[in-house]
Amino acid sequence: MDFSSFLTSLATSCVIFFVLVFLFTWLSRKPSNSVIYYPNRILKGMEPWNGRSTRNPFAWIGEALRSTEQDVITMAGVDAAVYFVFLGSAIGILTLSGIVLLPVLLPVAGTDVGLKVPIDTNSNGTFSNLDKLAMGNVQLKSPRLWAFFLSTYWVTFVTMYVLWRAYKHCSDLRATALASPEAKPEQFAILVRDIPSVPEGQTRKEQVDSYFKNLHPETFYRSMVVTNNKEANKIWEELEGYRKKLAHAEAVFSASKTTGKPEGTKPTNRTGCLGLIGKKVDTIDFCNEKIKELVPKLEAEQKVTIKEKQQPSAIVFFNSKPAAASAAQTLHSQMIDTWTITQAPEPCQLIWTNLAIKFWSRQIREKVVYAIVFLAIVFYMIPITFVSAFTTLKNLRKVLSFLKVIVDIDAVRTVLEAYLPQIALIVFLALLPKFLMFLSKTEGIPSQSHVERASSGKYFYFIVFNVFLGVTLSGTLFTSLKTILKHPDEIIEMLGKSLPKNATFFLTFVALKFFVGYGLELSRLIPLIIFHLKRKYLCKTEAEVKEAWAPGDLGFATRIPNDMLIITITLCYSVIAPLIIPFGVIYFGLGWLILRNQALKVYVPKYESNGQMWPHIHVRIISSLVLYQIVMIGYFIIKEFYYAPFLFPLLILSAFFTHICNKRFYLAFQRTPLEVVSQSSKEIPNLEYVFKAYVPPCFSTEKFDDDY
Repeated sequence: MDFSSFLTSLATSCVIFFVLVFLFTWLSRKPSNSVIYYPNRILKGMEPWNGRSTRNPFAWIGEALRSTEQDVITMAGVDAAVYFVFLGSAIGILTLSGIVLLPVLLPVAGTDVGLKVPIDTNSNGTFSNLDKLAMGNVQLKSPRLWAFFLSTYWVTFVTMYVLWRAYKHCSDLRATALASPEAKPEQFAILVRDIPSVPEGQTRKEQVDSYFKNLHPETFYRSMVVTNNKEANKIWEELEGYRKKLAHAEAVFSASKTTGKPEGTKPTNRTGCLGLIGKKVDTIDFCNEKIKELVPKLEAEQKVTIKEKQQPSAIVFFNSKPAAASAAQTLHSQMIDTWTITQAPEPCQLIWTNLAIKFWSRQIREKVVYAIVFLAIVFYMIPITFVSAFTTLKNLRKVLSFLKVIVDIDAVRTVLEAYLPQIALIVFLALLPKFLMFLSKTEGIPSQSHVERASSGKYFYFIVFNVFLGVTLSGTLFTSLKTILKHPDEIIEMLGKSLPKNATFFLTFVALKFFVGYGLELSRLIPLIIFHLKRKYLCKTEAEVKEAWAPGDLGFATRIPNDMLIITITLCYSVIAPLIIPFGVIYFGLGWLILRNQALKVYVPKYESNGQMWPHIHVRIISSLVLYQIVMIGYFIIKEFYYAPFLFPLLILSAFFTHICNKRFYLAFQRTPLEVVSQSSKEIPNLEYVFKAYVPPCFSTEKFDDDY
């Protein structure tokens, strides 16, 4: 990519961003779009525009900047607040690093003459102007390398300082949330798995009740044995589907009644596949018949499930928060594979199908999944490498010769060269999340938030190895294959030289992510179009309209790893090519501002883990820091800087820092401190409400509550 292509990419991304912001300010003021731009406020019974009929088109910026952390917690939960701590930490790390690195390293690199040979301005991922401001322009063994050496230490110390403060702050946020007087069902319950075989003469429920009454005679309330609800769920979902279809048909029938035709026209449908084939029937009568047929069928299946399909797991309830917290942290059985106790997740988070998976099966599943992820990371680099190598304009002209006429046009060539590799990479990454989510569920994890954290961790290592390392290495390996085959001993030197050159690719990648990505995030064009199409052609009831505009949550499983990729790239290139730091600051700064608006007004959290994601975020940032240190050690060795070994203590320091943080903070995230839950209200809530919160939807009838 030459300099003009880079500027074209940057300018085009910037223009797209401002166009999308303009669309947001225009579309968000229309009352018909309020459910798209202010759903969180509407669901909480608040006015979309704070009670004002007209508003400044840029008022959202001031509102986001003035909002407090407590505002975020009130509207979006503790998890969202912790996410903004992460964004703020990233801004702090990069800003404090840039204050020193930019004014010091740019003149040091720019005034040297390490790049004596002119660089081909059409080469992939490089242009001479940027190279002269990077570490690659510093000569071998030059005393100027001391500035980069000391800067490596500075970035490390800044990162550790910011992370320590952030960990402490997130720990305080979690403690405050857990000490809240509000009674949450999960604070009075524990999850019990790996229950032994039922003794002769006892039922599963009697076994569980007697076990916990004996160990917790003063605080045990009752238990709920987990059952295999697969068949009951299937019938219940079918029943709910017919109820929705009936409501839709009745609304269509009511709308068909006009002055000229007061009797209206009853809707019809076919009974075959997707309503396209089969016998034609009256939809209202058909749905009523199906509902009458399924209700007794569900009741019969409920009885069978409760009596005959009990699983070796249960949810046990206590009469106080400290009692439940204490029980969750106590080793109940002498054998590790029986009576396994953990804190109960929120009722909405439970993955019921995973609760019955036995201890050793979970261990085996976990190892198999890790092996699959490792192989996927390794072999997924093949298509990533292929894309990185062959999405250059030069290679495309060779492979797809019929495109020569088009790509030889200057304007087309410039745009394609600026965007093609980055877009191809983003498309490849978009295919991963669902696959990794499936693998995480397969491990036997019992809660949705834990699955998302596990999936996020896998995704992080995936994109770091396949994007950061894959793009950096493949660019050199493919463009210089002949040289490597002739002189294999030069591969290390070539890889070292590729690091500053590939900074241009990542500069464009980051710019594309924050300008176009955050522009689409703010404008919500895709949800807006889908909603209006559904409302016009598909939605006939209020429930269907509400379902059409339901915003979902922030999507931490994919959002956090993508942010981690950016901070990894920015850290690793912060000293080698300091110009990347402002791009990283803009990325996280725009993210903080735009996502603050989205958290306060748009997204609705589907669960609350009280900040349990922070240790996961912390470890990944440390991993990025270690990768940065390894990159710098290798590059200093390539530069033949004699004092490069003095960077090895940074790796030891990072390991020590991680150990200290784990000892100081981690256990309070893994478990619930008794001193925290003991601060909350001493009043015992309605325990029957706590119990019913865990009754599965397919059993949520008063008729069967007592059978649990």
